[in-house]
Amino acid sequence: QVQPVESGGGAVQAGESLRLSCVHASYSYEYCGGWFRQAPGKEREGVAGIDSDGSATYADPVKGRFTASRDDAANTLYLQMNRLKPEDTAIYYCAVGPCGWRLEDAGEWGQGTQVTVSS
Repeated sequence: QVQPVESGGGAVQAGESLRLSCVHASYSYEYCGGWFRQAPGKEREGVAGIDSDGSATYADPVKGRFTASRDDAANTLYLQMNRLKPEDTAIYYCAVGPCGWRLEDAGEWGQGTQVTVSS
């Protein structure tokens, strides 16, 4: 499988926005996606999950600020991040895999994109 490729990261000021993109392979089966992040010295954590119908779930720290979406025609997942905070600083990863399976176990993972938020 072709590895997903994230883009859109960068360095911004607190309160600003970024939109991450994740271009992935075309799948013949129903797939789900997720966004994860890992800050320096911390374990990787889930940020958002997106189901095959486009419905999304979010981790508490990002609820109301981040929006996950997908464009199946473009084989792309998105993560719109608004009102960014310094604690959002991390490497952000996308993962795509068959629905019903843990992405950590069965997903295809990208290399990540750095997001840095300064106060």
